[in-house]
Amino acid sequence: IKRPLKAIVDAIRTTVENAPSELMADLYESGILLSGGGSLLRGIDAIVKKELQMPINIVDDPLTTVVRGTGILLEDNALLKEVESLGNITIK
Repeated sequence: IKRPLKAIVDAIRTTVENAPSELMADLYESGILLSGGGSLLRGIDAIVKKELQMPINIVDDPLTTVVRGTGILLEDNALLKEVESLGNITIK
């Protein structure tokens, strides 16, 4: 399981490193929320915290958070435009 965990940590690290500079301070102050099935891996939060040296938390309902958040986004055109303006994101 070491290799898959390293891949997850590397993906998170790459995402953080490519985040807009104005978001970096928020990430290091508030931390990252892990969601989805991968966040249920025992100890993943501690591993990511150790590797990235930033606060890491797991959301309350990791298996449905992504779907619920996507639903909220798709129902709110103003929010969708705001998210699209953050970077190379286009939702059609």
